[in-house]
Amino acid sequence: MSIYVSGSLAFDRIMTFPGNFQDHILMDKLHMLNVSFMVDRMEERNGGCAGNIAYSLALLGEKPVIVSSAGRDFDGYAARLRELGLPLDGIRRDPAVFTALCYITTDMNSNQITGFYPGAMNVPSDYAFPDLDAEKDLAIISPGNVEDMCRLPAFFRGKGVPYIFDPGQQLPVLSGADLREAIEGSFACITNDYELNMICKATGMSEDELLGRTLWLVTTLGAAGCRVRGADGTDVRVASVPVERVVDPTGAGDAQRAGLIKGLAAGLAMPEAARLGSVSASFAIERMGTQEHRYTPAEFQKRYEGAFGAWPAELAAAW
Repeated sequence: MSIYVSGSLAFDRIMTFPGNFQDHILMDKLHMLNVSFMVDRMEERNGGCAGNIAYSLALLGEKPVIVSSAGRDFDGYAARLRELGLPLDGIRRDPAVFTALCYITTDMNSNQITGFYPGAMNVPSDYAFPDLDAEKDLAIISPGNVEDMCRLPAFFRGKGVPYIFDPGQQLPVLSGADLREAIEGSFACITNDYELNMICKATGMSEDELLGRTLWLVTTLGAAGCRVRGADGTDVRVASVPVERVVDPTGAGDAQRAGLIKGLAAGLAMPEAARLGSVSASFAIERMGTQEHRYTPAEFQKRYEGAFGAWPAELAAAW
């Protein structure tokens, strides 16, 4: 089978300001704001939703096709994806622009100022999907190029390929009509609880009405785990997996998607697949950055069994 991961590829430049923003902002002068913050650390890491999901899927033994666009500065990122054994044929390279870039400056109170340059994310992937197999393949449409996010749901439906819709950070630029069209006929819609409320408001539909258009609603709840609801009446909570220390929650959602997809690819039902998502997310939050966590199959299985009990038999031959 093939797993297709559509979404963004980006570089994250993370900077630390050794003070508090509020100490350098005059509240009565906000109409003429002009500030500069001297940072004491800067790190650049590979990121983007599609890249993050694909990275964790690679750790789980899968080789997904990334469907995205990148720019002229993508060579180093591409080399790392090759090292993971991931195919690059779904990534469109545009030599005229840079890869999407996110600048994040964080102060000592964990306040953040973020600037995002979309770059190549403005360019649709135009991937032709030459080897689609509706009987075996699975796809996820995560935040990325808006044209791709609007085009691919109808494409996958037409081909009979089950797909997960994960609008995330792109919700503000998707209309109610866009969201209804994307969710209609999807295998699942995955959001956090705030994003789900945004979808309901934009579409004018209740959560129960959304379940009439998709088979599964998976709602992540941070430290409280996630809620899994199915069109068949299923309604279960899946706990998060405890860790000794939360270092960086950024990217945990993408790691959760990867674990869930791994479970579905192995033939697990959605509630059981969501357990793998919780385990996958737990590793991500223990490291700074979205593609810095690592684990062996034995370490992953041990953590799963510690949280949920017996290792699913379906996974014995799937990893």
